[in-house]
Amino acid sequence: GIRRVQDLCKVLQLPALFEETAVSYVQRALQHPSFHLLSLEKKELLGGCCVFVTCRQHNWPLTMGTICLLLYAKQELFASVFLSLQKELELSVPALSLADLVKSHLNSFQLFQPTANIPAQFVEDKEKVVARTLQIVELASETWLVTGRHPVPIVTAAAFLAWQSLHPPARLSCTLARFCRLAGVDLPPPAHLRLKELLEILLRMASQLVWLRMFKLDKKTVVKHIGDLLQHRMVLLKKAFCLQDGEEQQPMATDEGTDEDGDCPLEGQQRREDTPRPLLPPCLLNPRKRLRTAALSASDSAITGDEPISDSEIEQYLRGPEEVQAFRRAKVW
Repeated sequence: GIRRVQDLCKVLQLPALFEETAVSYVQRALQHPSFHLLSLEKKELLGGCCVFVTCRQHNWPLTMGTICLLLYAKQELFASVFLSLQKELELSVPALSLADLVKSHLNSFQLFQPTANIPAQFVEDKEKVVARTLQIVELASETWLVTGRHPVPIVTAAAFLAWQSLHPPARLSCTLARFCRLAGVDLPPPAHLRLKELLEILLRMASQLVWLRMFKLDKKTVVKHIGDLLQHRMVLLKKAFCLQDGEEQQPMATDEGTDEDGDCPLEGQQRREDTPRPLLPPCLLNPRKRLRTAALSASDSAITGDEPISDSEIEQYLRGPEEVQAFRRAKVW
């Protein structure tokens, strides 16, 4: 276990202090009675969990997905061992900082220095991309797109939008898949969905800017105005969604519009479409379809639970053979 931890720290290029801390956690875990009867598969993950805990405690941007990839482990199994380790050793594990994760993830991108494989118009200043990506990730966090989700797909989608918005004419035709290929990073499967959700938020915000209402913006052209949208982020979010003041003003607007709807139904319909919707998590806006349960038959639906229980049923489920014999003898008397 200790040798595995040391090798893992060398692969991740962690400081010596991190290695010492992770080794001490492994030694404590191996001496704890709760981990004596672990399966071999879980014991192999124990060292990885100790490295993961150490990185989190030192605010080192390491995700569970990355360490599972190195250990060829299933995330569900790794998570169960990690939670057991945290509980039994009473370890304090802070949440992962998104800002540190953004900087760490973008460090691996190959778009910040001109090379033969990358067109000149695609090369961008690293500091500008990091700064704008951080702003877009903060926007995603404020609009429920980060909570309960793996952060890497969101960071990838945000980096793509940030990179496009810094030089739109030459980059709008570039797809997310090509961007990841040029950057030399893997394309996480959910990144396309996170990109779609971010663009929907940006379009709703753009509809509240007066100087953008004359343009027919779509998911491509809205990228040109990301800088303006991020600059006025808080005001636009309040206007685009039912936040604070919007919730108080909405009933007044509906009361005033009741008399006019009879004369101008199309105008009333347009007003209802333009009213801001609540800012809800995607799981509430697009809930998963549940399988319908089979309809109960007439005989099953007639059962209320108040029916009398016969002696044969009681004997079948509750009474043992000796109790049945004693009950029958008592009944004769």
